[in-house]
Amino acid sequence: MSGENQQVDASSTPDAGPGPQAGPAAPAVPAERASRARRLAAPALYLAAAGAAFAYVGAVDPNEPGHYPVCPLLRLTGVLCPGCGGLRSAHAFAHGDLAAAFGSNALAVVGYFVFAGFMALWLVRAFRGGPAPRIVLRPAHSWAAGAAVLVFAVVRNLSFGAALAP
Repeated sequence: MSGENQQVDASSTPDAGPGPQAGPAAPAVPAERASRARRLAAPALYLAAAGAAFAYVGAVDPNEPGHYPVCPLLRLTGVLCPGCGGLRSAHAFAHGDLAAAFGSNALAVVGYFVFAGFMALWLVRAFRGGPAPRIVLRPAHSWAAGAAVLVFAVVRNLSFGAALAP
């Protein structure tokens, strides 16, 4: 067996020492900085994804036909859903035109600001080492949010709510 590779278990040899040292130690990253980077990774990835989505919608104009699919509810019934105009709103928001963004979908603009506030809170907590924020809605809050979205959807389809239509 002189020509074959043999595996030797170093722990079974009687004179095995502590093993070879790996040379000079690499400069250690402080544990606080490494753990902070690890804590900031998740909110940073969410922000990067949202930024990429806004960059895409900002670059590809939803006002030109053929770039995005048409709302199926609008196409089948002629009724505006709560999300109708959301891409046009995001496009205007990405270009800094807040008035046009509100004109396309006011509910979406409110959502952008709620998302921005949540992300800012998450980043501050992650930076300071606190827990990630949790959204805990009581049933009454969920019903109120659903009712607000429903009222928005109904009012924007009525003649006196035409200002809310895209």
